[in-house]
Amino acid sequence: MLDDCGALCGVRVLDLATVGPAARASRILSDYGADVVKVGAVPRSGVVQISPPHYAYSGNRGMRRVAFDLKSDAGRGAFLRLADGADVVIESFRPGVAARLGIGPGDLLSRNPGLVYCSTSGYGQDGPRRSWAGHDLNYLAVGGFLDCSGRTEDGRPALPGATVADIAAGGMQAAMAVMAALLERGRTGTGQHLDVSIADGVLAMMSLYADEYLATGTEPGPGHYILTGRYACYDTYTCGDGRHLSVAAIEPNFWANLCRELGLDRWIDHQLDDEVQDQVRADVAAALSTRTRDEWVASLGPADCCVAPVNSVAEAVVDEQFVSRGLVVDAVHHDAGSFRQVAAVWAGTTPLDTPVEVPDAGVSDAEALLAEAGCDPDRIREWMDEGVVA
Repeated sequence: MLDDCGALCGVRVLDLATVGPAARASRILSDYGADVVKVGAVPRSGVVQISPPHYAYSGNRGMRRVAFDLKSDAGRGAFLRLADGADVVIESFRPGVAARLGIGPGDLLSRNPGLVYCSTSGYGQDGPRRSWAGHDLNYLAVGGFLDCSGRTEDGRPALPGATVADIAAGGMQAAMAVMAALLERGRTGTGQHLDVSIADGVLAMMSLYADEYLATGTEPGPGHYILTGRYACYDTYTCGDGRHLSVAAIEPNFWANLCRELGLDRWIDHQLDDEVQDQVRADVAAALSTRTRDEWVASLGPADCCVAPVNSVAEAVVDEQFVSRGLVVDAVHHDAGSFRQVAAVWAGTTPLDTPVEVPDAGVSDAEALLAEAGCDPDRIREWMDEGVVA
């Protein structure tokens, strides 16, 4: 049985990232019970500070905050004291920047050998593109994801509907790597430096297609494969009310169920017949256009046809399935008041049953955190008066 505070209860994480995959990784670790401290930079005049809105990354619920001037000896020293007692440090600087600041993996692991130091970056800590700037779209492009996606009317790869690279290829990969490293530390007593590349994660997500190409020489792309639109059994369709239905009847029994429900029994034995796919798709589309999306969902879903509504975000957050699973919770913010937000994926953790508190961006936990690290109270106040800690 898990402790009340979660599977990672007692694990201290210092997160130096404001946005992106590292912030998503710390969100996951926090939801599994880790004590996550958001480490920011002391504001400097004339320097633009990234400050996500109160609802971004679930509002950093359950996390504490502190800021250091890492370019000053005193600020760096204060951070190092905090890092000495940490289990995990996550950063997303460009490769080499953390080391130049004196807080790289070598600096921290020499002081705290059990530390798990996780670097997240676009292309990794080495390689010809290590220093390139990039965002989600770039990593999806270089890893083959975009080329296998749908096309716009003029033939360009369509933009994805979510930041898939940041979330899955980066944030989730980083969280899994951190948890694996913590398990290894439990056996060996030593930490390690993790090099998480978002682009690497995208290529790993494309392994189903990439492995096919490497084994057969057949190059995948839109319309090449059952999962990229080659057959009518795996597609989206417009229903009678203009809303859309997803159909993923890959297995022959599910396809047969769908054909019978739509009165298209004649196509049961032609699921993967390339010569008639245009007609099959047209007949499925015509049948689905006769009723509303939700009417089809109500009849086809229970009939094992592998369908689901194409929900808008507004529809998804009130979908009965997610609501029943506790995926949307109440939150409260000092200035913004009460609102709702998407919760953690409760895979073994204890669901939140009371409104979660989202901390105010101006609140600092510096004094308490540095006191926990054993720093002298007078020294803490001196750092804060000097402006190297906030």
